Amino acid sequence: MAYLPNLIFLILLAAGVGFFARNLKRIIRNIKLGKEVNRSNQPKLRFKNMLRVAFGQSKMVSRPISGLLHLVVYIGFVLINIELLEIILDGLTGSHRIVAPFLGSFYNFLMASFEVLAFLVLIAVFIFWTRRNVIKIQRFWKPEMKGWPKNDADIILYFEVVLMVLFLSMNATDSLLQQAEIDPYIKAGSFPISQYLLPLFANFSVESLVLLERSFWWAHIVGILIFLNYLYYSKHLHILLAFPNTYFANLEEKGKFEVNPHIKNEVQYMLNPEAVSGNEASTPPDKFGVTDVFDLNWVQLMNAYSCTECGRCSNVCPANLTGKKLSPRAIMMKTRDRLEEVGNNLNVNKGSFITDEKQLLNDYISPEELWACTSCNACVEACPIAIDPLSIIMDMRQYLTLEKSAAPAALNTMMSNIENNGAPWPFSNQDRLQWANDD
Repeated sequence: MAYLPNLIFLILLAAGVGFFARNLKRIIRNIKLGKEVNRSNQPKLRFKNMLRVAFGQSKMVSRPISGLLHLVVYIGFVLINIELLEIILDGLTGSHRIVAPFLGSFYNFLMASFEVLAFLVLIAVFIFWTRRNVIKIQRFWKPEMKGWPKNDADIILYFEVVLMVLFLSMNATDSLLQQAEIDPYIKAGSFPISQYLLPLFANFSVESLVLLERSFWWAHIVGILIFLNYLYYSKHLHILLAFPNTYFANLEEKGKFEVNPHIKNEVQYMLNPEAVSGNEASTPPDKFGVTDVFDLNWVQLMNAYSCTECGRCSNVCPANLTGKKLSPRAIMMKTRDRLEEVGNNLNVNKGSFITDEKQLLNDYISPEELWACTSCNACVEACPIAIDPLSIIMDMRQYLTLEKSAAPAALNTMMSNIENNGAPWPFSNQDRLQWANDD
């Protein structure tokens, strides 16, 4: 019976990590549904970008208030969970603060730092919640943020509050048991914040304190495992995916669009048949452009899973700001929703996709949204983790133009003029200089 708590802890840990691993495997499978694209060039620059943008939060601080608050939560949550390693060792071995004897006075510094960070996280979370629910900053109340997206943002804030309070309460009851010299509560750690919670527990008996400390300890570790698995269902999956997302980001200059090699070969073949082999010019793809998630590349699908729904992209989008239907954030959210629907289809049908008569284009993203885009790249520049909504928009536009001839009338007129006159204007190129002869 002495080892029963350790066994229960092992089962909980294995179940939590196992469930997370299963969901992570599904995410990787879904991302791999995308087409291949080579993002292995310039590894040093990619690693530097990842450190600067994902780890260093360099683009977050472009908005100083939210950037600083996010940095506090990010650093605090990551560092505080270093103690998770000690909790796991304690849970598996039945010890208490197993690391303390090896670190000596440095352990006191660590605990004190963790508590200060926990307090700062609580302050930051309160401000975040106030900005969303009291001040009601506009970008958090756009149409795409109704329902689950809004609830998800609040749930994660509540999660962080609960975990930080449990951490501080655990330390407060622990310190009282240390003062009472109750075995196995060795004197270890410094508690500058949780000491203010001591009056809440000062009148409890030793037995009650032990029960409370153990309850806080178990609730803390169970809460972390729940939080870990909640990430799969939440926009906060970016906690994990921001790093590969920034590493594999497009390194080309903003505004440089990829040339479709099949179209390029056809044009070259028409201009100079000897320069292009017949096989190369006569093998068109099954489809130009994108209609569903299967047509996107794997980096674009990873972008969809990485979206933080912060709304910075839509907040700088000129189409969105002028009241048009386009929201770059909604483009990424809809792509992720469709990808999840496809993933669930694969889960139900044991890895085989059964046609559901749906697709990303029209069922999720409308042509009106796509043609509202000015292709200015403001959304790409604003994203704090290098997501590229524009690439999805342009690929879907390509399908509408080349496969359906469904471009707006003004654009079709321009392309017809270019084809017939060599210029976007409705007159022959031989007449271009006639304006100079006008009196």
